[in-house]
Amino acid sequence: MASHNDTVVVLFGATAGANGVKLGSDERELILLVWQIVDLQNKKVGKLHKCLVKPDSLELTEQCKEDTGLNLDDISKAEPLDDVLQQFHQSVSSELKLLGRSSFTLCTDGPLLIRQVFHPEASNKNLVLPDCFYSFVDLRKELHKCCPNSGSAQDHTLSSMAEYLNIPTENTETSAGVWEVKTMAAIVLRLLSEPHNHKFTDFETVKCKFETGACRKSEAVDSETVIRARGLPWQSSDQDIARFFKGLNIAKGGVALCLNAQGRRNGEALVRFVSPEHRDLALERHKHHMGSRYIEVYKATGEEFLKIAGGTSNEVAQFLSKENQVIIRMRGLPFTATAEEVLSFLGPDCPVTDDKEGLLFVKYPDGRPTGDAFVLFACEEYAQNAIKKHREILGKRYIELFRSTAAEVQQVLNRYMSTPLISTLPPPMLPVIPQPFIMTGPARDCVRLRGLPYTATIEDILEFMAEFTVDIKPHGVHMVLNQQGRPSGDAFIQMKSAERSFLVAQKCHKKMMKDRYVEVFQCSGEEMSFVLMGGTLNRSGLSPPPCKLPCNCSVFISLLLQASPPGYAFQTAAAVIPEAALYQPQALLASPRTPQHPAPTAPPAITYYSTHAHAQAQAQAQAQAQLYMNMSMNMNYTAYYPSPPVSPTTVGYFAGPHGSMVAAQASPSAMLPQPGALVRMQGLPYNTGVKEILSFFQGYQLHPDSVLVLYNFSGQCSGEALVTFPNVDTAKQAVAERSERTLAGRYINLFVV
Repeated sequence: MASHNDTVVVLFGATAGANGVKLGSDERELILLVWQIVDLQNKKVGKLHKCLVKPDSLELTEQCKEDTGLNLDDISKAEPLDDVLQQFHQSVSSELKLLGRSSFTLCTDGPLLIRQVFHPEASNKNLVLPDCFYSFVDLRKELHKCCPNSGSAQDHTLSSMAEYLNIPTENTETSAGVWEVKTMAAIVLRLLSEPHNHKFTDFETVKCKFETGACRKSEAVDSETVIRARGLPWQSSDQDIARFFKGLNIAKGGVALCLNAQGRRNGEALVRFVSPEHRDLALERHKHHMGSRYIEVYKATGEEFLKIAGGTSNEVAQFLSKENQVIIRMRGLPFTATAEEVLSFLGPDCPVTDDKEGLLFVKYPDGRPTGDAFVLFACEEYAQNAIKKHREILGKRYIELFRSTAAEVQQVLNRYMSTPLISTLPPPMLPVIPQPFIMTGPARDCVRLRGLPYTATIEDILEFMAEFTVDIKPHGVHMVLNQQGRPSGDAFIQMKSAERSFLVAQKCHKKMMKDRYVEVFQCSGEEMSFVLMGGTLNRSGLSPPPCKLPCNCSVFISLLLQASPPGYAFQTAAAVIPEAALYQPQALLASPRTPQHPAPTAPPAITYYSTHAHAQAQAQAQAQAQLYMNMSMNMNYTAYYPSPPVSPTTVGYFAGPHGSMVAAQASPSAMLPQPGALVRMQGLPYNTGVKEILSFFQGYQLHPDSVLVLYNFSGQCSGEALVTFPNVDTAKQAVAERSERTLAGRYINLFVV
């Protein structure tokens, strides 16, 4: 019986958008299919077939109309893709039967039609492609293999290949796709003939299923094969990501979901492909959609992938050695939970692979349980049964269950095994200058300035603050320096109230200082103090200062407070703040206040000692400093340090006449949003502005000042906004009418705060 090596079907396709080298890059649907059978054994061609395809969206770009000569009337009368695929398969099968053949291989001009059009579109439409679409002949690569001197396969075009083989390239066809198919068939026949005598044996393949697996940190990963996908739904699994990149071959275990500081998915993933060619094709899917969300795709490095997906634990390697298993993550387990209790909780409907061997409890370095565990299931059915137990009770706690990946197992284990038992404080590498104690608390009465020019002075900051200078607390300006004592571009300012810090963040955000715009964010004293002590504020929340010193937390903090060199104030580490706490509606809907004149600014505090007390203080300070330095020998830090704090009174600066500052202070309610009802928007595209939000609520006659776009700690749009409505009834009506509607392709969730 003849094999599929004896017959190829030359295939051409066009979409409703970009074609040629950008085919498939804009997610446009297939509208044209042209094909012809080539008998490799007898070196003959069959009948040429052409079929139009009706897309779900009846839109054609002007470039498409020009390239194909088609219009909306033509494609509106065509059949949908699933019917055209059946027609294609029946037509090819009938011709093969006349030739006494039963199988064939597709042949295309490059990989784009198969990898970037057919597979993504079929995946989006939940269509099952015939087996013939999982292997194909790339005519450009075949020419390069047969004639290495013809040039790079990526640089070939149909015309250049035809010219190289002395095939006429004049296009006299009036119907789109016909010249392309005839030329490809001619190239195939020329390669079969003397002097080339080429054999079509090596085919391009498309993986039909993503293979899970473990990755070790010692493994070599080519940076030219890795991308970062951003904007993923938080519940996405590795299979969902593989489906987004359908048509491209992902390496085994090549999907690594990224976690934030709290161990939750942050909407990003690193994906490793089998070759740079597939990585480059993946980059062409930048801003393609997964459901209603568009996904950003960027280049990444092998080091980044290994940092997330690589592991060194033999226990994890053994756990993940069982291939083709579905992994479920359990979170919130009682610390006393045993393997037997977990198996009993899951029940007989979802048996765990190898019983207890299919359970992996996540623990801290000292052996204490974290409340997390990973479970292996042999098939999708068992995993789905387990997911149904999401938020059911075990002991006295409800348990969360999520789909997981091998890379997430590695990442969670790596995170917990490297977690310090306590958070410690950085030793100052600069000469310690006495400064007042920094009062901390949950009130968001501070602001963070980011992106300052490195030459910025205190005077520049006060000039930048303009009329708000009068609201700065005495000694309330803290410029942040790096370890070398140079400005880091950040500063923290303590304001007299949360309302004033809120107004500063609104009025001064992205205002210019010299030749740079400066970002201004409202924050709390706890967050400010946390950064000044070496922690970091990022889009995931608070990250504690690094530490490698195992000891009792409360005792160690007490020692630090006693051992601090004079004038260097330490605070206990702030707890991680939940996301919901970042936004305080009270600051937006403040009641009008009674006008008050500003109190006179107090002079810098000075402490006086008697001669005896001064000697005692000096001796105690020396002993404490020595103890502090001894303890710091065991620490490993990367941190920022505060410069000496200052205030307008210490530099003698005022932003304007005193009367103007009194006026600004006397009527703060005029600058604050008026009382009403707040609606919180979630799921906004990251480039959303006030104009887009006002258009979303068209008909409600909102003022631009009633819209507040929220930013995270790193200064990026958080995807959320607060909108002030005149009353609760109007707010509820807006939520009922506009919730779940789309804005720039994303579903928006609305809540009355």
